[in-house]
Amino acid sequence: MRHQRVMKKFGRSTAHRTMLMKSLVTNLILAESIKTTLPKAKEARKDADKIVTIAKKGDLAARRLAASRTLDPKAVQKLFDKIAPAMADRKGGYTRIVKLGTRKGDAAEMCVLQWVTAGEAAPAAETKSEEVK
Repeated sequence: MRHQRVMKKFGRSTAHRTMLMKSLVTNLILAESIKTTLPKAKEARKDADKIVTIAKKGDLAARRLAASRTLDPKAVQKLFDKIAPAMADRKGGYTRIVKLGTRKGDAAEMCVLQWVTAGEAAPAAETKSEEVK
């Protein structure tokens, strides 16, 4: 039975959707922050959190499993060398979504998906200092 096995399909075939998620996770690992639509970020967040949990084990089987879920060997190396050790003391919640507002062309809700350690202050949460003349 498929109880509570709900996921967004994004109007794409299964192969296209899996490659989209692999691409988003790979780019998140390499760039540490990506700008995308909110529904895509929410789906990619699930895969990103799972791949960090796998990488925290650090053995060869985990490295091979992570390689099967990403598109670039450099992403696997960065995941195991930099990101997983930085997340060693966290039990979950490795990513953060910062909403940016709507896109001008189609009014899609845009956001930034980033690692929690990629900048302890979220970019949208920073307050601008008012200039006094």
